[in-house]
Amino acid sequence: MHDVQAPQRRAAIAEAAFTARERLVVVTLCCATFMCGLDFSIVTVALPDIGSGLGFSSAGTLQWVATASLLPSASLLPLFARIADLVGRKRLFTLGVMAFTLFSVGAAVANSPVVLIAARIGQGTAAAMIAPAAIALMTGYFKEGPKRARALGLNGAVMSLGFVLGALGGGVITSGFSWRWTMVTLGVIGALALAGALALPAIEDSSAVRRLDVPGALLATMGLFGLVFGISNGSDQGWASFEVLGPIVGGLALLAAFLLVERRHPAPLVPLTVLNQPSVKWSGLLGVITFGMCAGTTVLLSLYMQNVLGFTPVEAGLSYLGEGMAAVIGGMLVARLLSRFGGVKMLMAGLFVQGAGTAAMFALPENVNLPALLVTSSVMGLGHVFSVVSFITVMTTGVSERDQGVVGGLSQLPQYVAAIGVSGLSAIAAARTGALSADSAPSRADVLGGLHAGMVTAGVVALAGALLTGALLRERTRA
Repeated sequence: MHDVQAPQRRAAIAEAAFTARERLVVVTLCCATFMCGLDFSIVTVALPDIGSGLGFSSAGTLQWVATASLLPSASLLPLFARIADLVGRKRLFTLGVMAFTLFSVGAAVANSPVVLIAARIGQGTAAAMIAPAAIALMTGYFKEGPKRARALGLNGAVMSLGFVLGALGGGVITSGFSWRWTMVTLGVIGALALAGALALPAIEDSSAVRRLDVPGALLATMGLFGLVFGISNGSDQGWASFEVLGPIVGGLALLAAFLLVERRHPAPLVPLTVLNQPSVKWSGLLGVITFGMCAGTTVLLSLYMQNVLGFTPVEAGLSYLGEGMAAVIGGMLVARLLSRFGGVKMLMAGLFVQGAGTAAMFALPENVNLPALLVTSSVMGLGHVFSVVSFITVMTTGVSERDQGVVGGLSQLPQYVAAIGVSGLSAIAAARTGALSADSAPSRADVLGGLHAGMVTAGVVALAGALLTGALLRERTRA
């Protein structure tokens, strides 16, 4: 039978094909995204060797190697998102990649905890420059349509793949060589991204933004710092402790003051007209759900593989490859699905698939069952990539040229606020494990019961996010 839709499909594929110049743009921006995604997980795996190699005094002090990068990445995003509109997206992106590369080299040669933590702060600051500029460049080079959807799809797949390969690569590199080579790896990738950034074609930037909202920048930075700092320490310090509640309450108060300042400032850091758009605020909330639940479940999976199944770090890293391959496949498919069904429907579907795969982890047994592990984690990873690309697509659609930078920054913020998912799910798992073990030492079955509770919670929250998508976005935004 003659396929009457075949010419239309061929035309759509041809429309989404990249030119040589556009391929340079996609490869460069994805390379920088991959580097930032790789950074956190590759360092987390290497923490024990870093602690023994540089003589960190305690586990709490050692944790600052990861936290020192996370905090500036999260708290400085809104500031650099607006700076991208002030100084130019390409210029800020290039500067950020250059700084990240130099600080990675500095971290590789660090000879003391203080030097390493200072270099990690520099890497986190550079990542806050790269993230909003990269998304703003992508939406600037590619107008709304199949090419933008394909570019965002590849970017989302690379982001997830970077996190997954970081867990594997960190173990392999640290076991075979030294933790310093993890930093060298980041520096090499940064050098490649820098070469591409210098060769990027010129892009027209908006000239409408000429002032920086200093009060808003200070309030947003300090507010996000306090919020993320408190959330990151929740599972270690205890959620009722002053060390956790103080920063969280203070951060929320500063963010409330930030919103009041933005109402009156003539050139706000984040215009409330942008922030109040349903496509921006609700997509951002759903972005927090997909990132938080996926990041938290990934940590629980690591605990499951190492504390229940007895996997080595390298074996656990290899077990993430199913999730990574699903992310790649999802990134290749999502552009076509977006063009056919629209961003809102794809966001609903992505959260549903992610939630279903995560909730199904309740069936993971006490003994090794690789098919169950690979299938559930792969389904979760596939749904996560669909969700990430779709929420960014919905958020950046219909945004004016002058606000591309600030919306690009807002679209990247959920991945850094995802610490709330990691801390929250870890707390649920620990509480359930404690309830099962009573006053005795937890058995493997008790630990598994706690992990199951956290995984099911993550699945239910993602499924609730799918329902929220239909209620909040379907009737209010353009697909």
